[in-house]
Order: sequence, then structure tokens, then C-alpha cells
Amino acid sequence: MIHITVTTMDGTAYENTYNEGITPAELAGMVPLPYDVLSCRINNENKRLDEPLYTDCKVELLDMRDNYANMSYQSTLVFLYVSAVHAVLKDKADVIIANSLSKGLFTTIGVRVDDDIASRIETLMKQWVEEDIPFEEIACSERELEECLSFDRHKERRRLLDSSNALESARLYRFKDQEDLFYMHLLPSSGYLKYFELRRYRSGILLRFPEQRMPDVIPPYKEQKLLYEAFSEETLWEHLLNIDFAADLNASMQERYQEVIMVSEALHEKKIAEIAGRIAEEKKRIILIAGPSSSGKTSFAKRLSVQLQVCGLKPLYLGTDDYFINRGDMRPDETGKIDFEALDAVDTKLFVEQMNALLQGETVDIPVYDFIEGKKKYGTRITSIKPSQPIVIEGIHGLNPKLTENIADSEKFRIYISPLTSLNIDAHHRVPTTDARMLRRMIRDNRTRGRSASETINGWKDVRNGEEKWIFPYNDTADAFFNSSLIYELAVLRKYAEPLLLEIDKEDSAYPEAQRMLDFIRFFAPVPDDTCIVSNSILREFIGGSILVD
Repeated sequence: MIHITVTTMDGTAYENTYNEGITPAELAGMVPLPYDVLSCRINNENKRLDEPLYTDCKVELLDMRDNYANMSYQSTLVFLYVSAVHAVLKDKADVIIANSLSKGLFTTIGVRVDDDIASRIETLMKQWVEEDIPFEEIACSERELEECLSFDRHKERRRLLDSSNALESARLYRFKDQEDLFYMHLLPSSGYLKYFELRRYRSGILLRFPEQRMPDVIPPYKEQKLLYEAFSEETLWEHLLNIDFAADLNASMQERYQEVIMVSEALHEKKIAEIAGRIAEEKKRIILIAGPSSSGKTSFAKRLSVQLQVCGLKPLYLGTDDYFINRGDMRPDETGKIDFEALDAVDTKLFVEQMNALLQGETVDIPVYDFIEGKKKYGTRITSIKPSQPIVIEGIHGLNPKLTENIADSEKFRIYISPLTSLNIDAHHRVPTTDARMLRRMIRDNRTRGRSASETINGWKDVRNGEEKWIFPYNDTADAFFNSSLIYELAVLRKYAEPLLLEIDKEDSAYPEAQRMLDFIRFFAPVPDDTCIVSNSILREFIGGSILVD
């Protein structure tokens, strides 16, 4: 007999003795749970649900609300989808999991997609879910894995694992007659994949599934045309440099990293200049910039201001953070915390009054928010502007219509910024945008605030919840989208993030996520030298050395 402590996601713990060989999946069937358990942690390490237990241990049962379980669901669903595409199209199938879009994944399958093809693939997937077919993890040594990858169909994966040190985290899985490599644990069987839908879109298919916060509901469909176009533009940029997959980036870091860095930065500058040109041509005066955490909003806003000067304009730069309500006047939320990311934390009345006054040529006393004392201070930014001067405003609520509802729409130009990479690990494994943003934030938090990687990881869920509430609902209202991702950045971020992640102790609640992030960044060979990154690069906002951000 073995002693096991079982913990659910709401924090409830159950202790008991069990027969050796019991699995976490069996334990999940013995306790009341609101959602299907998808994955688990055994002694604070991510494991499969069907792993037998032979010693005393602690088991955490995880549903879709956990990030690792959510990503395991996505990876397993991708394997089911790829297998169904190959079964339907045979040799014509060439599946690429391109990028996130419309609460799902945008994919291409190598042929022109019609409703009949999409329906046949979805029908077969649902049939396999009903049959509850196992996803078999094939135990093999590193040498056996290398031999498996010697076949032509695995040549991209062979290049990837030859160019990085990620082989130790690779796992070979079999589903029916399909085999593929994965870099995290899959779910035990197809019966776990209850919630998904396929939707034909443009030249491909959207594979959609639940959000973390609503594990048993497919979210309503909403087209994201602006994001689709941004990803398409990023793909074109990558084609310019012949970089589609991580193996291509790794090769370029050894052979021509300076060229890749310079071209990537030039593409950013070209796009910023194009946006500035539109603003000048349309004579817009209120320039609103918003985006999720670690998008590089401040660097972008200041570079845009420079390009507006090139267009003959003299912009005034402001941040909405200076319009925070005095801390003593802020109301705590239902948990008793003050939510600085809520729109209610901003003095919108004062903001609108001052923006309209500036547009009318009046002189205003713009506040500066003292974050130590928690209140606005006046007297240092008494300002007026000329009729031709635009105001560049950066802040997370920039696209929220309630922030500027009493400012004439004819004056506004809205810009949404986020780092969206269409660079893939390989054809079936994308690079999640949220992972790149968390790495950026982790590095900056440690450098500027002395925060540990553990603190950043443990606070990331609250950051993401705030983004879902206050930022993402408004991204399709933008007049322009700026993709702040740099093709080479993961090769740089690895250098700074890896030692921070390695410091996290195994007993730390952030340890499982840190291990997943380490597995992820090890696909990318580190850049030999990052001193050639220009001092106004958006990446400098995070790794240091920026002339734009303190």
C-alpha cells in the first residue's frame, strides 16, 4: 500500500492509502470535480494521467484551467487532427499548424479546402473521440529516437534536434498508424478530447477549442481579420530571411546572425514609418496605442514619435499611467485587491477633459503619477500644443472606447501592438505568443525590479486574466496593427531567461511551468553575440541597453 495526498485545483486535499500501481486518472474518478481532469503533477512534476504510482507521493489533478493541462489538450488535439487529415487526404496531406487565431489554431493542409473536406476531417475526429483510442507514448533511448528520425519524413525534426539540445525533452507518440514527436505529455486517449470544432477559413482550417477560463465551452466565433493579416505579414518577413522553423533560425544564428538581426530591425522601422505616414496623411491628432503585457508599447510609441517628426510633425507623448486615480481613492475588487489594470483605476474624466482642452489649443497641467506615494502630482508638465501637433498616447486601455468616448472619433488613430510570431518549432508545433511575452517580462522584471522568475510565473495568470478582460476584446477596433515580434528574438531571450528559470527550486509552485519553459527555449540555439542589436530596438526594452526606455 502507498500513501497519496490528492489535491484539486480549488485547493481541496484528500489523503488516503491505495494499492500500488494506481494511476492519477483512477484517483480523479474518486473525488468530486467540476471539470474533466486532463493532466497531473506528481511531486510537483508534470506527468501523464495514466502513469502508475508505486511510492508515497503528492498528486495534483489538473483541468483545462491549468496552463500545462491546457497546452497538453491542444497538443493532443493537434495530433488527432493531423492523423485525421492524413487519413482523409492520404499522400496529399501536408499539415502546418500556423498560428493562433479566433480562439483556436489556423492551419493549412496542403490542398484547397472546401466544406466537404473540412466536414470529413471533423467527422472522423469525432468518431475517434467516441472510440476512445489511446495515445501511446513509445519508450525509446536517445539513440533509438535518433534512428527513428533518420527517415525522410522526419528531416525537419532531425534538423531541429541536431541544431539544439532539446532531444532530451522529445517524446515519440503513436496514434493508430501515425507517429510524431511531442515535447510535452499528451492526454491518455482520444476520449478526453470532447470539445473542439473545425471551421473553414481563408486558405485553411481553424481548429477551435475551449479557453482556459471556460473548460467545457467552445467560445463564440469572431473573425480576427487584422490578426490574420498581421500573421501573414510576419510570414512574408520570415520568407525574406528563409526562416520558417526553429532549425532555420538556429542555422542562421551560426552562419549570418548579424544579417538576420539587421534585416529584422529594418522591417520594424519600415512598418513604423508606414504607420506614421498614414497618421500624417489622415491628419489624425489622438494616437492611441494599446496591447498586452510585454508587447513593447513604450519603445514603439517613442519610435513612432520619431517617425512622425520625420513627417514634419511634433508629437506630444503621454502615458495613461499618469492618469491613475490616487491610490487612496481606488476601490478594491471582490477579492480585496486593487486592480491597477482595470479601467476604473484611470481618471477617465480628467483624461478626456485634458485631451479635448489640448485639441482646442488650451494650456493644461498634465499630471505625473508618483507610484511610491500613489497619487498624481502637478506643476511639472504645463503644456499646450499647436493645431498640427498629434498626441501619442500609450496604455493598455488605449482601444477601450470608454477611455475616449467624449473625444471626436475623427481625431483618433488606434494602433494595436503585440508580438505575433509565425515562426514554428516544426510543422506541427507553433511558438505560443504568450510564451514569448512571458520570457520578455521575466527578463525585464528581473533586470529592472529585481523580481525572480518564480514571481513572474506565479503572477502571470492574473496578468493574462486582465488582458482577456481589458485588452483583447478591443483589438479588432484598431486602424493599424504593429507586430512587435522580432524573428531572431528567441535566440536572444534564451540567453537571459535560461539562468533565471534554472534558479527555481523543485519545491516552488512555479517549478513545473519553469521546466516547460526550459524545454521550450532549448529548441533555440543562443545568439553568439547580441551587442549588434541597435539601442532603439524593442527587444532592448527587455534585455537592457535601450535609449528609449529607462
